[in-house]
Amino acid sequence: MSLSIPDIVGLFETKGHAQYDGEPVTQLEHALQSAHLAEQEGADSALIAASLLHDLGHLLHDFGGTPTQQGLDDLHQYRCLPFLRALFGAATLEPIRLHVDAKRFLCARVPGYLEALSPDSKRSLQLQGGVFDEAQAKAFEALPYAMDAVRLRRWDDTAKLADAKTPHLAYYARHLALASKPVAAAAQA
Repeated sequence: MSLSIPDIVGLFETKGHAQYDGEPVTQLEHALQSAHLAEQEGADSALIAASLLHDLGHLLHDFGGTPTQQGLDDLHQYRCLPFLRALFGAATLEPIRLHVDAKRFLCARVPGYLEALSPDSKRSLQLQGGVFDEAQAKAFEALPYAMDAVRLRRWDDTAKLADAKTPHLAYYARHLALASKPVAAAAQA
């Protein structure tokens, strides 16, 4: 089943108030902060949409609580893709798909990055395959959209501030519309 933009907004409105596992923000606050940071750094609508939607997969499962504390990788970076594929192109979907690997890459390449991760991000890192070795890091950085995924990952890491001020979800829905495929955008009208 594909999601429409109204479906995505509805999902955030109904499930986005759940606590972001192990962090001082809700899922919606985290998504809005990520999109806000992307917009502040001049990202285009496709990457702003990816920033808003990168953790949507967390809202599409019923594991409850904090899956990492149960030893589960919820595979959220993949879980949302079938729901979004009809609506968005690679410039939005690939950074979402790659944002977990971007964490693994940054741990391998940026001194101090691993140590600065939140406890839940460190726990999930182990479940997601751990720090990339050199061959994995080289393979990752050669992928299309890898550097967009790294940018997204940096915003993701920062978007965990309690009481941060951001525009509302309706504001970012316009970026979803701008980033959507022309056929999907026409169907949304």
